[in-house]
Amino acid sequence: MDPDRRKFLKQSGIGIAVATIAGPHLLLTPAEAKAKNIPLKVLTDSELKTLEAIAEILLPGSAQAGVAYFIDDQLAKDPNDSLLIARYFQVPPPYAGFYKGSVQALDGYATATHGKAFHQLEVSKQEQIVGSLFPEQPDGWQGPPAPLVYLCLRNDVVDVVYGTMDGFAKLDIPYLAHIEPPTKW
Repeated sequence: MDPDRRKFLKQSGIGIAVATIAGPHLLLTPAEAKAKNIPLKVLTDSELKTLEAIAEILLPGSAQAGVAYFIDDQLAKDPNDSLLIARYFQVPPPYAGFYKGSVQALDGYATATHGKAFHQLEVSKQEQIVGSLFPEQPDGWQGPPAPLVYLCLRNDVVDVVYGTMDGFAKLDIPYLAHIEPPTKW
């Protein structure tokens, strides 16, 4: 793990979103940001809906955990401070182009194959599309490489849902960090 990422995780816990509301900064988890309907910084409402829809296919419960708000928050940060997995897959910054391009490609592919944006499709069709993204790129896909889109989104979703001490507890896996964080995330 990148030392900067480890340091950040130890100090503040994964998934902390900073939202500015009328001047003061509030520290919120992605789930709290979603519950409070915090204004988006980078993503559009439509992009948020598509990210939440694919996140639910990749890991049910991740939309409620606020994964799209986490991604939006991270896209607004300096790329060197980003916790998005795209950074570790060496996607060239800024990462907003990759994530927005991924959502546009997903919606474009869904529209071309099923006549509707991805988030408007029935779950069975969403599952079919997500299953076609990896390991090979589906015919007609136009955007960032589909397997890379799949891997980045899947890892970001898992980070938000299970990348904390509480996430380990949900999996019934002992949290055995070399150095435990000073507070429970």
